[in-house]
Amino acid sequence: MLLFVGTMEDQKQFESQSTEEMQKAMGGAMNWFESYTRAGKVVGGEQLKGPETVTTVRFKDGKPMVTDGPFIESKEIIGGFAVVDVKDLDEALDMAKAWPAGPVEVWPAVER
Repeated sequence: MLLFVGTMEDQKQFESQSTEEMQKAMGGAMNWFESYTRAGKVVGGEQLKGPETVTTVRFKDGKPMVTDGPFIESKEIIGGFAVVDVKDLDEALDMAKAWPAGPVEVWPAVER
């Protein structure tokens, strides 16, 4: 899985762009998804809403605690993800390197 990550500063910079700049950036991401989906490499994924919409459930002394926002310790936010079907890590890294919109974490799934 590819996780598209950034910092709150990255998010603020993105949101402060002009409409034209924002559309260009989003167009690059859409083209990336379309290209790899047509090639059969992206098999799922979603863009996620901003961190202000996140609700987290933590457990303290075995009891669930619901709080607004992502993990407090987190310095990065997740903007979205793509589930990919690739032959190996190198192919996943090639896809991540082609992503036009910032950092990408490559997470292997547990094989069953």
